[in-house]
Amino acid sequence: MTQITPQSGIMEISLYQSGASKIEGVEQVVKLSSNENPFGPSEAALEAFRRASYTLHRYPSTDHADLRAAIGEVHGLDPARIICGVGSDEVIHFLCQCYAGPGDEVIHTEHGFSMYRISALAAGATPVEVSECDRVVDVDAILAACNDRTRLVFIANPANPTGTMLSKSALTRLADGVPDHTILVIDSAYAEYAKGYDGGAALATVRPNVVMTRTFSKLYGLGGLRVGWGYGPQDIIDVLNRIRGPFNLSQPALVTAEAAVRDRAYAEKCRTENARLRDWLAAALADVGVPSDRSSANFILARFESAAQAEACNAHLNAQGLIVRATTGYKLPQCLRITIGDEASCRRVAHAIGQFLGAET
Repeated sequence: MTQITPQSGIMEISLYQSGASKIEGVEQVVKLSSNENPFGPSEAALEAFRRASYTLHRYPSTDHADLRAAIGEVHGLDPARIICGVGSDEVIHFLCQCYAGPGDEVIHTEHGFSMYRISALAAGATPVEVSECDRVVDVDAILAACNDRTRLVFIANPANPTGTMLSKSALTRLADGVPDHTILVIDSAYAEYAKGYDGGAALATVRPNVVMTRTFSKLYGLGGLRVGWGYGPQDIIDVLNRIRGPFNLSQPALVTAEAAVRDRAYAEKCRTENARLRDWLAAALADVGVPSDRSSANFILARFESAAQAEACNAHLNAQGLIVRATTGYKLPQCLRITIGDEASCRRVAHAIGQFLGAET
């Protein structure tokens, strides 16, 4: 028997389960399981990607200066305080690797993104789960869980898979309340879908222990290229860069993301269309008895009467060639998370769920 063993905590990690993309026996499917932008990248981003194909023999930049400058210009942030990663997942991983280890604790909420727990365990730290209140992050529960061992607190705002979000005042109260030795990480992957929300940038600008993470995988339609970024205090960003691989992002990814973030007209078009269809789908499902919390993201969390009903509805949708996300792994077995697709997809899923409930009665 081998004497080679992994580090403590690694074997407690379950393999990440991504949203399904295929249904056996069904050739043409509508994928509404991974919160992708149904309209894809902008034409400017696609053209940048095409041009990058002529320089595939060259190494990419190691400092990501052009992309950081573009992000800083669009969001009004200091580029020197921005770090780019392979999706925001990598920045989350960097934070755990640099600031948490054996004997330390990392707080996340009960319905929070699974990578918080995974990255904490990978660093040898202890993940601490706190309750939410009606599928909304509970500031008081988080603050009560903080102690001398707490090194990181992760929240998603807007949250995944619930779509709910904290108000500016609640977010500020959380930042005020976490201990000085604890980093509050505001995961704002869906910030662009919440009108008037800066993703926590203002807090990360003035607080010495607040970091914001963002992604190009959602609104910008670049999930396949895996580009994310973080913003926070200069000393924290400098620490993260010490462990970042020098070529963690490819040249096509860098130039495509730069073109995408600069195309504000396309981003606004996608945001507006998402809001319209999100409100329509939520109302259509509510009309047939399937409620959802008000979502500030590009999906809704549809709540059924029971876990059994949600599972049966999911099977019915699959039979119709529609793939949504079961949320049992997020401790929401009675729910299905439905990405906001184009209008035809939204109408199809609403009709199919209404058809399923009609057949039940």
